[in-house]
Amino acid sequence: MTALVFDCDGVLADTERFGHLPAFNQAFAEFGLPVRWDEEEYGRRLAIGGGKERMKSLLTPEFVAEAGLPTDAAGQAEAVAAWHRRKTELYTAMVEAGKLPARPGIARIVEEAYAAGWPLAVASTSAEPSVRAVLEHAVGPDRARDFTVLAGDVVPHKKPAPDIYLLTLERLGLAPHEAVVVEDSHNGLEAAKAAGIACVVTVNGYTADEDFTGAAFVVDSLGEPGAEPVTVLANHSPARPGAYVTLADLAAVFGERDAR
Repeated sequence: MTALVFDCDGVLADTERFGHLPAFNQAFAEFGLPVRWDEEEYGRRLAIGGGKERMKSLLTPEFVAEAGLPTDAAGQAEAVAAWHRRKTELYTAMVEAGKLPARPGIARIVEEAYAAGWPLAVASTSAEPSVRAVLEHAVGPDRARDFTVLAGDVVPHKKPAPDIYLLTLERLGLAPHEAVVVEDSHNGLEAAKAAGIACVVTVNGYTADEDFTGAAFVVDSLGEPGAEPVTVLANHSPARPGAYVTLADLAAVFGERDAR
């Protein structure tokens, strides 16, 4: 048995630049916070796993004083939770409005995997409502019901820690060599590697220059038949992706791990 496990943001859809960033900034504005992230600054914040954690990184003594925030830990945690709830509402509305189309090849490869009997999962540190909204938009509500979804604060440590992938394996009842992960970032790859799972990387605009040492192969997208061919940026596996990535390519990665 092979399970196909997806990260969400940047993998199922190009959510960071066109979804999360404007949602963060709108939430900041609504709460009257003296901050606005541009694309470059947000790219730096992406090194921090989790939306609430990115918001918490704002809480320097100077920022707390300027924004008139509570100085105690409990009060700050309550404020961040409120910001993040509103940000999640804004982001989910964008997804439901169809403003964040799925990345190429997602729906196709999911259908191929489902037809082949592969268990399907999403493992993400983003808020669960956001993840479910993106998943349903990317693969359709009917197919989304066939996924095991693990998201948000279900584990104590977020990527690059392996916790979310170890929990995914536990929920699916599988060993590490019985799954393949699709990720888009260095942190995600490190989490998969630490869990012992083979990982394929599909980069996006924020992650194209990151270090993907240890990935089975790296492409710019999964691609679609008849569309512009994918670019293979690195390949250290038996897979030989052509114009688009196929389920056979992912199975080749799994086969390599199974033979070890």
